[in-house]
Amino acid sequence: MRDWETQLTSADRELYQRNLYGARQQFRSRPALLVVDVTRSFVGSGRMPILEAVEEYPTSCGERGWDALPRIRDLLDSARRAHIPIIYTRAADFLRPFAASTTKSVNPEAQYTDEHAQDFPELIAPRASDLVIDKAKASAFFGTPLEICLRHMGVDSLLVAGTTTSGCVRASVVDAHSFGFTVFVVEECCFDRFESAHRANLFDMNAKYATVIGLREAIEYLDTVLERA
Repeated sequence: MRDWETQLTSADRELYQRNLYGARQQFRSRPALLVVDVTRSFVGSGRMPILEAVEEYPTSCGERGWDALPRIRDLLDSARRAHIPIIYTRAADFLRPFAASTTKSVNPEAQYTDEHAQDFPELIAPRASDLVIDKAKASAFFGTPLEICLRHMGVDSLLVAGTTTSGCVRASVVDAHSFGFTVFVVEECCFDRFESAHRANLFDMNAKYATVIGLREAIEYLDTVLERA
């Protein structure tokens, strides 16, 4: 049993085991990797406990983000070896005057006071060949050219990493599913400031919109993509 399944009640587990939800999807032949919002505003300027990290950036996920960074790097390295498209997203600060906050936070402007808030950590920074999407809302698809770009590249499926599991990752996964892409969420490469929300949303996405897979399985899959190339 995976960690995010342990929170199920006995009735939930019985329903789930009847195979009405959570059907396993098959890997496709033309994947892309989507890295959602792994910027300084979500991981901070350095490793620190979350209650300290949110003093620097209210949106920070603290140590959970720093734990995920090397795993995301491993996934990126594998994706680059397989020569698949890699897409990063970040919040579009320049759209703030024209768009409401992505969440109903008490102080929605606080996260945008640092000019470096949307910088990507050096360990996982995009390369010139990668696509960087600026977005105004939670979903990577809302008001952006992402779907058109994926169609143009012939992409049929997405591997998804990033943050937060319950927010921008989930919103992007639901929209990707709605647009007809097969979606795989890489568990160790996603993180959230709320551990309970992280687990609940992994379960719910796996039940309805995506297949949640481990990092090792994702890398093994990308190795097969490389072999076919």
